[in-house]
Amino acid sequence: MRDIRRRSILGGALAVPLTAGLPTGLASATASTTTPAPAPAPTPAHSTSAPDAEALRTAIAGLPDANATAALVRVGGTDGRWRGSSGVHDLESGRPADPDARFRAGSTTKVVTAATVLRLAHEGRIDLDTPVQHYLPGLLGGRFRPVAVRQLLDHTSGIPAGDGLGTTFEEVYAHRFDTLTPQRVAASAGAKEPEFRPGTRQHYLNINYTFLGLLVERVTGRPYACEAARLVLTPAGMRDTYFPGTDPRILGPHNRGYQAVRGADGRTEFLDVTEWNQADRFAAGDMISTTADLERLLTGLFRGRIVPRPQLRQVFSVPSGITGASYSAGGLQRFESGGKVYWVKSGGRYGYNSAIAATRDLSRTLVYSVNSTDAKSEDANPVIVRLVTAALK
Repeated sequence: MRDIRRRSILGGALAVPLTAGLPTGLASATASTTTPAPAPAPTPAHSTSAPDAEALRTAIAGLPDANATAALVRVGGTDGRWRGSSGVHDLESGRPADPDARFRAGSTTKVVTAATVLRLAHEGRIDLDTPVQHYLPGLLGGRFRPVAVRQLLDHTSGIPAGDGLGTTFEEVYAHRFDTLTPQRVAASAGAKEPEFRPGTRQHYLNINYTFLGLLVERVTGRPYACEAARLVLTPAGMRDTYFPGTDPRILGPHNRGYQAVRGADGRTEFLDVTEWNQADRFAAGDMISTTADLERLLTGLFRGRIVPRPQLRQVFSVPSGITGASYSAGGLQRFESGGKVYWVKSGGRYGYNSAIAATRDLSRTLVYSVNSTDAKSEDANPVIVRLVTAALK
């Protein structure tokens, strides 16, 4: 791409306010490497065409550009498979992106957290209809009505967002190596006024899953990361997935992440944001994974190998009687496209966007990671839009 510049420190007073919204999609890259595979026989009741390899190749062509520096894609399911990667490992060397790289999975972590809670419910250690105040006494102030564990899972709790380390990119970047504990985040939320009466609205917020992570630790007496690994990562075969905690690094092979910022001369520069302490994201968004592992999570979960019945039905249960509700108690969002229903979860941390999506019968699955240059923007990344359009048609 033309005139793409990188610098290692943030200089000057850059006005680049970012929101917490994250796009649903992927980004593309130049030297695209694809590995299409023969498609198994489709399920007769839900048969569609195999993935459109040409459209997918086109969707991830041209990186690095202003929107992304790398993209890793896996389309799968009984209708057929396609693999592709493009872009660069880093802007300095320009060498090709590693298709098996680890990346910050962001809010796709919530699917693992929900599965962990549902497994503990199956073991009889958590009751989904018991108030969280029973498990975590004193963490929610007296102004809160009882909040059922299920209402944390499906974002109908009414608990407001906790405090963070800033509201603009400049503020949070300055604190990127600081540790904000999930306990402090939860306590700050519990000291505020409720947003609404539990069960009357749905508002997607990280705080619900911060509480769930603390709940897991309270009922098991073990760190959240250990229980998530025991109950979800290991059964799913997610060998390259882990929770970094306060370690700002991405261990193992990974592609660098960048944030676009406007320099004093008005030109866009690309700041390396790969190293970042994500401890405050905790059970809501701390996970580091690969596209292969996230595909294993999808297939293992949907086939009932991770969450047993009857808890599995919670994964696909959206609360009734709430206008506009789309998030399930399994950490997923119901999404309709082309007459089919997909269950989706996207995630975004600075430098990285990711998502998982699948039909209930696993006729079509999609997993991607894109090194977006504005991963926390509310505006949809155009490369992501192209990719999702090509993958889900």
